[in-house]
Amino acid sequence: MPVIQDKATPPGAGFEELRAGNLGVRLASSADELDAVQALRYRVFYQEMGARPDAATATSYRDRDDFDAVADHLLVVDHDRGKGPESVVGTYRLIRRHAAEKLGRWYSESEYDISRLVAYPAPVLELGRSCVDAAYRSRGTLQLLWDGIAAYVFRHDIALMFGCASLPGTDLDALADQLTYLHAFHLAPPELRPCALPELYVEMRRKDPASIDRRATLAALPPLVKGYLRLGGFVGDGAVLDRPFNTTDVSVVVKTDLVTQKYRKHYERKHAER
Repeated sequence: MPVIQDKATPPGAGFEELRAGNLGVRLASSADELDAVQALRYRVFYQEMGARPDAATATSYRDRDDFDAVADHLLVVDHDRGKGPESVVGTYRLIRRHAAEKLGRWYSESEYDISRLVAYPAPVLELGRSCVDAAYRSRGTLQLLWDGIAAYVFRHDIALMFGCASLPGTDLDALADQLTYLHAFHLAPPELRPCALPELYVEMRRKDPASIDRRATLAALPPLVKGYLRLGGFVGDGAVLDRPFNTTDVSVVVKTDLVTQKYRKHYERKHAER
């Protein structure tokens, strides 16, 4: 079955801003907003979470890479802080097939064999580089991010989402319950299962799954990982230690059926109100 190509759209195109009080979610549409995204990522990843910057990153106070130029960047903005780049308080990076093809690679390929995912015969979306300013880490902000992703998925007919999600730290003993839980109860089916590259592969099943307090372990997972699981998401085989970023990464896969159904109901309701 042939792979279905997605259609390129101008940066910032996709959907109208969604609002919740003083907060809104939309796509970045200017170089200044992209710069604000990179500055926010630097503050969160390097100054707060302890990632180790290279010389260029330390000098610029920006988290940048080649994918930024081809991706769409989802923004959460606080209108009480202004209308420009200073309003950016949250972000998520979105890479579709045509964008990855410009660089000849996907971000996740540095850690995982994702060949089964990119061969999926429908539009796919890679998610990554998500962060929120410390003062805005609330359920409402996270919900806005998910609403923005749902609108984007709906707009571009995305059938499958994937990406690397991070657990804080690289202490495998401290993360044993979470890694074992994800592997035992949320492993992707073989046809959609990414696998950590052999030289990076870390076994996720660290203990007997029966010994885990499943409810407590689920509660301890990072909010974004729990969000993926609520949408019926899966994880790939093998974790990867990202020591420069001080995280342990897992590959996440989500078929977008639930995302699309939820947003379609939202869209139809709003259309009826108009």
